[in-house]
Amino acid sequence: MHMAGAPSQLELFDYKPELQKLDGQVCPSEFLEGKRFAFITGVPKLLGPAWPFHREKQTGLWISSLLPKFEKHLDKVCMIHTMQTDQFNHAPAQLLVHTGSQNLGAASFGSWVTYGLGTVNENLPGFIVLLSGGTNPDGGKSLWGSGFLPSVYQGVQCRSEGDPVLFLKNPPGVTRELRGEMVDRIRKINQRAYEDLGDPETLTRIAQYEMAYRMQASATDAFDISQEPPDIHALYGTQPGRESFANNCLLARRMVERGVRFIQLFDWGWDTHGTGDDNSVGKGLKRKCDQIDQPVSALLTDLHQRGLLEDTLVVWGGEFGRTPMQENRAGMEMAFKGRDHHPSAFTIWVAGGGIRGGCSYGETDPIGYNPVGEGVPVRDLHATLLHLMGMDHKRLIYPFQGLDQKITGVKPVRVLDKILA
Repeated sequence: MHMAGAPSQLELFDYKPELQKLDGQVCPSEFLEGKRFAFITGVPKLLGPAWPFHREKQTGLWISSLLPKFEKHLDKVCMIHTMQTDQFNHAPAQLLVHTGSQNLGAASFGSWVTYGLGTVNENLPGFIVLLSGGTNPDGGKSLWGSGFLPSVYQGVQCRSEGDPVLFLKNPPGVTRELRGEMVDRIRKINQRAYEDLGDPETLTRIAQYEMAYRMQASATDAFDISQEPPDIHALYGTQPGRESFANNCLLARRMVERGVRFIQLFDWGWDTHGTGDDNSVGKGLKRKCDQIDQPVSALLTDLHQRGLLEDTLVVWGGEFGRTPMQENRAGMEMAFKGRDHHPSAFTIWVAGGGIRGGCSYGETDPIGYNPVGEGVPVRDLHATLLHLMGMDHKRLIYPFQGLDQKITGVKPVRVLDKILA
């Protein structure tokens, strides 16, 4: 679950009482000299947490008042407080989080997973993408693209409103038997083209036609959340037929049940710069948390009650975090409380699928600016998630341009053993 725009860790998960005391004071120069920011110029003021925190009794983890329903699941969750990226603009940072590279052309994490593990449901795509928030994430469709991997492994974006896939139904006068005959003849033509030219994309085309035919029956059923009983709709807060993060969370559970290997949810609108009250770490952040708190809690509850959470890895986060100082755009103090982009330390949480629940990994300094000790680069997270899914990142390779490509790149990376159950 990717919150596009980057949720503020200092309002949600990483409580800093010292920063709260320093709220409104001029930022010390040591945090500004030699640093690059997306928008901050001049000397900004420190920005304390806009919402109160408290310790959850069972785990002792700090949690914001903005997520009261999610709080009930902290015993299943591990917070990683020292995530780091080397990108501070949205599109390249999202690309790095999802493909291991800030540049276009690399394969997405979901594509690597389906390449490595295959699928257990031949009637549905192995990698499904669901969007909410009104628009695409800044990184665009490359965030679920297959890059240099065969395109059969790319994510299939499904519509969040109306029919999940356009043209899924046969047009008037075309029976399923006739459509099957058409697909079979097209397959024979494509197979002959492949034998003549050897282009692997021809095989992808064959697979896509056959997948579309099989999906006509199974996908219509799988994406119909109106079949769910009233208590499930009340649990998630869903409204069938509408675009919403809640609907997508329920769809995600239905996909997990049907053996879809990788489900990616994007929710846009988390970029709280304070350019207006509805875009602040106050009112703006609360609006987004109100939209996701119940569905995220419901998804964890539902997976747990159905016995699926143990074998399902759930990941929540964004592309970076927020600065401990308020944004000063053009050197001017903003009218509303907002932040700048912060790549040095932010929080992602993981649950289920072999994760040790009720714990946190890493610690940041008293104002949440830098990690205390070693941070967690994005590629370390990738290596850890692959390990949890039974794959060795050093052996999950694909030959391209004379190199054995890996999502974790060529630099040494580590598996975060301390978060494993």
